[in-house]
Amino acid sequence: MNPQNGHFTLLIVDDDKHNRLLLTELFEGEYKIIQAKNGLQALERARAHAPDLILLDVLMPEMDGMAVIRALKRDDATRHIPVIFITALDSAADEELGLDLGAVDYIAKPFHPPIARVRVRNHLQIVHQRRLLEQIAALDGLTGIPNRRRFDEALAQEWSRCQRSGLPLSLIVADVDQFKQYNDTLGHAAGDRVLQDVAAALRQAARRPGDLAARYGGEEFVLLLPETDAPQAQLLADELLQRMATRKLPHPAASGAPCVTLSLGGITTIPASNEVAPDFFERADAALYQAKAQGRNRWCWAPAT
Repeated sequence: MNPQNGHFTLLIVDDDKHNRLLLTELFEGEYKIIQAKNGLQALERARAHAPDLILLDVLMPEMDGMAVIRALKRDDATRHIPVIFITALDSAADEELGLDLGAVDYIAKPFHPPIARVRVRNHLQIVHQRRLLEQIAALDGLTGIPNRRRFDEALAQEWSRCQRSGLPLSLIVADVDQFKQYNDTLGHAAGDRVLQDVAAALRQAARRPGDLAARYGGEEFVLLLPETDAPQAQLLADELLQRMATRKLPHPAASGAPCVTLSLGGITTIPASNEVAPDFFERADAALYQAKAQGRNRWCWAPAT
């Protein structure tokens, strides 16, 4: 992604219509533009649109730019958005105050369009690079799907969201059957390819935007299914077992089926509190080991509470 060509959104905040139009004309060919004419409108639109960068006038009536940036940094939803002050104030004390409050840069009025364009582009490049690093940190290096860290974050977010909406949240924990024997027989390189195949099967099962397939660790995977009741999640569990069966990955050391199989444990709940229940994952994991005890290549579901 390049920090141009409409991939990024700028929020332009200025009480002067002429200044807003001038900045819009300067950047509208490169970025998506949102305008705000006062501080309160700026806060509302920052929360609603999550812009990638805010160009913020300092001198505005009622709520000035300093008050706006203080409010932005107090709000978890907006505190990460970089802010560039655009101002006629030229004292070092004003600039120091703005930077102390969290602004990333100052552009002085009257501004030179080429300089303003380069400064905005440079800060958006930093945003772009930070997001790439965050994406890399959230992925499992072998399988390319999200890792346990990303799963933990998503579980907390979706748990809270389902608690507010009163909708069910389901979790499937998957484990490759007799994986140690597979590695011992065919080697770790072949084992790595199996893990990649399992990840691909889970990725295909996680079809909706909120669904998340992740590698939990070793040969254990998870499938997080927000707004999904137990019958729907169990259909996905059946589908996942079938996907593995159709792949027909030979497992010469298996004591049961001659191909690689999965055992699955599931759980469904309607969150009652804002914090993830400590035993939510453990109960799904216990159901997984129940499936293994019953012969593998099947799913078991934790009883509702």
